[in-house]
Amino acid sequence: MSRKILHADCDCFYAAVEMRDNPALREVPLAIGGSAEGRGVIATCNYPARAYGIRSAMPTARALRLCPHLTLLKGDFDRYREASQQLLAIFHELTPLVEPLSLDEAFLDVTDVTRFSGSATWMARWLKEECFKRVGITVSVGAAPAKFLAKIASDWEKPDGLTVIAPDQVDEFLRQLPVTKLHGVGPATAKRLETLEIVTCEDLQQVPLERLLQEFGKFGRRLFELSRGIDERPVRIERERKSVSVETTFASDLPDLAQCYEQLIPLCERLEARLARHGHPPVSGAFVKVRFDDFSLTTLDSRGASPSAETFASLMEQAWARQRRPVRLLGVGVRLVSDDARRQLSLPF
Repeated sequence: MSRKILHADCDCFYAAVEMRDNPALREVPLAIGGSAEGRGVIATCNYPARAYGIRSAMPTARALRLCPHLTLLKGDFDRYREASQQLLAIFHELTPLVEPLSLDEAFLDVTDVTRFSGSATWMARWLKEECFKRVGITVSVGAAPAKFLAKIASDWEKPDGLTVIAPDQVDEFLRQLPVTKLHGVGPATAKRLETLEIVTCEDLQQVPLERLLQEFGKFGRRLFELSRGIDERPVRIERERKSVSVETTFASDLPDLAQCYEQLIPLCERLEARLARHGHPPVSGAFVKVRFDDFSLTTLDSRGASPSAETFASLMEQAWARQRRPVRLLGVGVRLVSDDARRQLSLPF
């Protein structure tokens, strides 16, 4: 039996909460983010702000250059979490199979839901209506037989969209779908696909699996499957945490490696505190993250390494040597042992 998956995604969530609580903000360019003086970035913005080219993860200083009259708010994450919990409660009224991805989006498996005559379209309409009526937030919803298709559908008619891809519509939908819409296809993979003259999923379907494996390794099989609408990932009620990390964006660039070393100890202390809050889970390795003043980013992992100051110092030195430039952001973290591996380790001989 074909699955019925919904993907619910709030429209500019943080900004939506602010506009709900202060209607005067609805028609003005609005963004939530850090200050330009503090090297902040935009977390989200409303659609009037997007008309000026402002986007999430954009440096606040650039956003203010694009729109000098932008209304910038620091954000109230207690209110955002409260709204998120209210939305999740509505999702759970429809089905217990809810997989939150963040505060503002989630997958729902409604395959076995009998309400609304089992119609995923009617369920999606009810979800949108109830979220707006009870929480005051517009939600775009996509419905499809697979998770990645549902996520694409929810973004298809934003804001306040509702797109349904029925099982008998999947093949036609995929034929014209740009490969850049596929889950996991970032700028680098998109460029490589373009050099192979692969622009749509129909183009991708013409490439043999062996060629995709040769060009993209294991991800080649994923491309082969997604271009045909194959995505068997279940909706997971509990998401597995794969890493724990901390990072800092500095008000002024760190000019050299010596300055980076000085910032390392406070980062290690914050990481230790965060690991303690998570009950000191078993780790499988350590990593550092370095963003340079030109916004280039590099990360370096060490499998099996303990999260010690010495480990992070060694990794940071190697990562910094890749560019030898002033540093804008520095982060440290650990990879966690997977749940499957933990279960294997606990099995008796």
